Amino acid sequence: MEEHRHGSHTVFAIHIHVVWITKYRHKVLRGVVAERVRDVVREECRRQRVDILQGHLSADHVHVMLSIPPQVTISRLVQQLKGKSSYILLREFSEIRKRYWGRHVWARGYFCRSSGQVTDEVIKAYIANQCHDHDATFSIEGEASPNGESPST
Repeated sequence: MEEHRHGSHTVFAIHIHVVWITKYRHKVLRGVVAERVRDVVREECRRQRVDILQGHLSADHVHVMLSIPPQVTISRLVQQLKGKSSYILLREFSEIRKRYWGRHVWARGYFCRSSGQVTDEVIKAYIANQCHDHDATFSIEGEASPNGESPST
């Protein structure tokens, strides 16, 4: 059974896969630089109550599988991860400062995909089976169907 997380008024399992790359795909994430990026990502995720389910640092990109709480927005999280790690790398490593003199370690943008054991088709079928209205995209329980008939109960 899938592990669900709990908030004060929520139960959730929101898993996402996020990837971002170094600017110009320079292979700078090696040795102590890679370890420092890993530490910063772990610290920032812990600060925002984001669980790292799996992670991998390649020489020119970062992959992480995360479990995020509902109040965390993905764009803000990635902004924090990239911004904080870029700031620290530029501050602590002179070779990074020389390579990225424009103060940007990471390329613009990122890849993100939600993950789960339930497919979109299963969710659509579940929602469609809640009521037998004729509006297939967004029905309202108890609402009369477009042909004037009352919904079956």
